Amino acid sequence: MPLSNKVKGHGLIDEMPRPRQLEKAANREGMRKTLHEANGDKYTGEWHLDKRHGKGTCVYKNGGVYDGDWASGVRHGYGVKSMITSGAPRKEYAGNWVNDRKDGYGTLYYKNGEVYDGEWFDGKRSGWGRMSYEDGSVYEGGWLSGKRSGLGLLVLSNENRYEGEWEDGDKHGDGKFFYLDKGQLYIGTWVRGTAKCGEMIDLQRQYAEDPTMYPIPKIELKDAAEILAAARAEHLEAAAQVE
Repeated sequence: MPLSNKVKGHGLIDEMPRPRQLEKAANREGMRKTLHEANGDKYTGEWHLDKRHGKGTCVYKNGGVYDGDWASGVRHGYGVKSMITSGAPRKEYAGNWVNDRKDGYGTLYYKNGEVYDGEWFDGKRSGWGRMSYEDGSVYEGGWLSGKRSGLGLLVLSNENRYEGEWEDGDKHGDGKFFYLDKGQLYIGTWVRGTAKCGEMIDLQRQYAEDPTMYPIPKIELKDAAEILAAARAEHLEAAAQVE
């Protein structure tokens, strides 16, 4: 009979070996009070199989705080990340996490006051999102790998705006730029942020805050649409070759 087994009365009791008892006591499971990690972090919350799992709050050594969902030791689900500065918390991000990265829908608060509210993938702004910039401009539209991409609307602080296609953070493709302060509209094609070809027309010039001195004269050009289409194709093809 193993030494770990002892007879007590009429029954046989199987006692757990001492090393196994210590191992079981060390494993964290369920709700636990605040535990101080070796790296200086402090965690209060739920555990499973000795890993943070469920609801919990972690106060990091660098002053950061995460309060939310955990899975298998990493941030996973909904959670809020803040930073303690001058004794007060400043919210940095509130939203979804997947495997310790921002993923899904969430709001990021930048130190300079800028705010991004929208979709994320693998820790980067991707999908639909709205970005409010420090200079007062606002972009709403598509994002890819942290940069404006696809269709989007950029409204500047003076209410002038661009509506159209974006790529790698720049105006790229077909779009419209509304010069509301001048009462003009440019319709054309952009390549890497630069307008290459298009048409400028007057747009409610009589209501503009600072209209141009004279209206844009009409120019009768034969086959104007064909000429613009050819120029557009040429510029986009040249841009593709550079890539």
